[in-house]
Order: sequence, then C-alpha cells, then structure tokens
Amino acid sequence: MGEKFLKIKKLMTNIIVAIILLIVLFPVIWMLLNSFKWDADIIALNFFSTPTLHNYLEVISTERLLTGLVNSTIITSISLLIGFCVGVPMAYIFARLNFWGKENLKFFVGSVRFLPPVAIVVPYLTIWLNAGLYDTLFSLIITYSLISICTMTWLCIECFSAVPINCEEAAALDGCDAFQIFYKIALPLALPSVLAMLVFTFILLWNEFFMAFVLTASKAFTMPVAVASAVTAGLMVPWGRISAMVILLSTPPLIFSYVIMRFLPYYYRVS
Repeated sequence: MGEKFLKIKKLMTNIIVAIILLIVLFPVIWMLLNSFKWDADIIALNFFSTPTLHNYLEVISTERLLTGLVNSTIITSISLLIGFCVGVPMAYIFARLNFWGKENLKFFVGSVRFLPPVAIVVPYLTIWLNAGLYDTLFSLIITYSLISICTMTWLCIECFSAVPINCEEAAALDGCDAFQIFYKIALPLALPSVLAMLVFTFILLWNEFFMAFVLTASKAFTMPVAVASAVTAGLMVPWGRISAMVILLSTPPLIFSYVIMRFLPYYYRVS
C-alpha cells in the first residue's frame, strides 16, 4: 500500500511539474512556432501551416537589425569584460578589507542599480552631448561598463564572503601576497558563483533598452532599440517578423549561458 501511494505521489508530482513547465514555456514555444509561419497563418491560428524561413530571411536582410546586432555584441562583450576585470577585484576588496567609508562606497556602487534608468540617463546624456560623443559606440561602452562594474561588484561581494577565510590565511603563511591570494585562492573558490553573476550581468546588458534608446540615434543603437523600431505601420502587424526578431534577440544570452554551464563541469573536474 505504501509503495503504491509513493508511485501515485511521484506521478502526481511529475504531472504538476509538467503543467508548470508548460505554462512557463508556452509563450516561448508559441513565439518560436510563430517565427516559422506566415502572418496570415498566425492570425488565422493555423497550427498546421507549412514552416517557412521567410521571417528570418527578412530579419537577416534588414540592415538596421544587423547593425544593431553587431553593435550589441561589441558593446556588451567589451562592457562585460571590463565589468569582470574591475568589478570582481572590487568585490573582493569590499568582502575582505575594512577601510574608512566602506559602507558609504558600497551604497554608492549599489545605487547605480537601485536607481531607475530614467534618474541617471540625463547626466549621461549631458556629458556625452557636451563631449561630442553622443551616439557613439565609445559612449555606450563607457556607460554600459559603469553599469557592469557596479552590478558585478555588488553581486560578487557575497561570493567572496562565502570563501573560507582560513584558506587565505594558510596561503598568506605560505608567503603569498594579497594579489596571489586573490587570483590563486579566493577567485578559483568563488568562480562558479562569479560566473553565475556574469551570466546575469550579460543578460542585463544585452536587454538594456532605455539607456541605449536615449543615448543613441542612428549609429550606435543596440539590438533591442533596432527591434523596437523595426515594426512599421501597416494594415497588418508583422507578427512573424516580430517573433523571429525576438528569437534572434534571445539567442545570444542562451548561448552564453549554455557555454558557462558547459564550462562549470570542466572547471570542477580540473580543480
């Protein structure tokens, strides 16, 4: 009787999990299916229409979307690298060292993420207009890099706080200096958590819309801005093209997350 009850409980659990997954993934699946349909079939709710690559070919052949994709790749990649190289050591300093004004500085770093973008975009706009750098990749890279640094610093503080302090003390007794303790002991131990924060920051930068919308015009716009402006007025909303653009916009974060997930098992085997 007990074994039968456990089987029924397991079956009900699986059914509930399957229903939840279906509800969560349904919008994504629906969008993916619509990206391979003609607009007329989407409006008619034709589930068994013949698949077509027409929407993707149209998106790929649109110069503005390709430019936005290239710009987003360049801006996000460089900003993420700067955020990792600067933000991670800063997080370690906040986690391990005590100095005057530490809490105030932590609050200042975190405030960049606490404040809504509309509260900080005007100073950025004024700076880049006065410097003659409005609507340039350089200005957007600097802006995104500041966001990346603050985000990585704030998120990674707890990653390093969780590293046992006795490991670092043992390394110090062996003659390691502060920098060697950081990159030989603390960083390897905290790396899985740091990489998770890196994925989160990548998604944050890749999907950033408002800052890029205000700080760009016709040259340095990103992929989200290009997607938002790609829908033209007409008799019928191009649902197929919109679906294809959304799928293409969502693909880089998925690829980046997959690469990080594949790296972690390798990292654990090597370490």
